[in-house]
Amino acid sequence: MVGTTEAVDSSASNNKKNRIQVSNTQKPLFFYVNLAKRYMQQYNEVELSALGMAIATVVTIAEILKNNGLAIEKKIMTSTIDMREESGGRPVQKAKIEILLGKSDKFDELMAAAAEEALDNE
Repeated sequence: MVGTTEAVDSSASNNKKNRIQVSNTQKPLFFYVNLAKRYMQQYNEVELSALGMAIATVVTIAEILKNNGLAIEKKIMTSTIDMREESGGRPVQKAKIEILLGKSDKFDELMAAAAEEALDNE
């Protein structure tokens, strides 16, 4: 695992097409799991990113994908970033995690089997 304490340049990090910024208040867990599968189909890898309390959600998403044989863990990066409180008050440090997952060797095979099963159930 890599631990860093410098802030991340948001302009450079926000232009990645295969990045999913996870929030634990916006969408249900399996929305992110399914989105990550689609990103891996399209880009062969996906980067899951979260701040603060959403870190547990990102770890859960990564573990679901790994335990189902769909993904392999390529890289985990942790850092802290300075954020301003909403009222413009003092800066607050927030923990950040970024997990890079790649397609497993069986990804395409498993996704094809799941698609076939979905057709059979219709």
